[in-house]
Amino acid sequence: MASRIETLKKEFLEYLEIEKGRSLKTVENYSRYLDRFFSFAEINSPNEITDDLVRRYRLWLNRQIVERSTGPESIKKKTQNYHLIALRVFLKYLGVREEESLSPDKIELAKTGDRNLDLISAEELGRLLEAPQGNDLKSLRDKAIFELLFSTGLRVSELCALSRYIDLKKDELSVRGKGDKVRLVFLSIRAKDALKKYINKRDDVDDALFVRILKQQTTNKQQSAILRLTSRSVERIIKYYAIAVGIDKKVTPHVIRHVFATDLLENGADLRSVQALLGHANIATTQIYTHVTDKHLREIHKAFHSKRRG
Repeated sequence: MASRIETLKKEFLEYLEIEKGRSLKTVENYSRYLDRFFSFAEINSPNEITDDLVRRYRLWLNRQIVERSTGPESIKKKTQNYHLIALRVFLKYLGVREEESLSPDKIELAKTGDRNLDLISAEELGRLLEAPQGNDLKSLRDKAIFELLFSTGLRVSELCALSRYIDLKKDELSVRGKGDKVRLVFLSIRAKDALKKYINKRDDVDDALFVRILKQQTTNKQQSAILRLTSRSVERIIKYYAIAVGIDKKVTPHVIRHVFATDLLENGADLRSVQALLGHANIATTQIYTHVTDKHLREIHKAFHSKRRG
């Protein structure tokens, strides 16, 4: 028979999926983080979750060593916080259920310091956007991916979920993002042109906008097999072109999303508008970009400070 805590965890994950509308990937992550806590804690009831237990868990988590390509290292503070956030949300759920347990307010996150953004320069971005050349279906697809990412700042998961049946007479597109929230993004002329050329080249009827193009040898001719692109596939495509045009930085779909946001802010967009365009639930998430865009303050200081002193 399952313990009380196991039953509550199962019901909590179902609550996240059904009531809160969280994605299956998010639910899987919460399940994994909570499993790690319960494996350490070895408890059967929610009233066994105490301040002291959480303190010991945090010490244990901080001392865990994981193997990475660069060698063994401790779990990053950011990842530790994911574990603590999952526990805190679970405790909030227990409170709603009026289960006796630790208050979620007792869970404090570890300080991680300022987040560093991975960015590429405008010149590098230009080279990347121009990298796909040719009129074959693959080149047109890759060109459309790049232009759409930079025009909209889409998350790669949002890009991969798009349908090919887009009204290109409009300059806007509705996308469904995190938490199943719908927002508007806007298409540049270059993005619309790249999409139009790519879609017109397609000779299939698959609903997916961006598909894998696999050559299958048949007795008489080569045929294209249609499969929707995954996030990992898009990451590989971008990495391939970044290397091809000589960019020695790590370039991912999220880097292009960063560049989209900083480009807007550097050209005068307000933070609230950028928050809406990115689909951030909390403006604090968007504020990470101000550290990059505030670099123009150095030039203002240099131009206007202490002029009277020579």
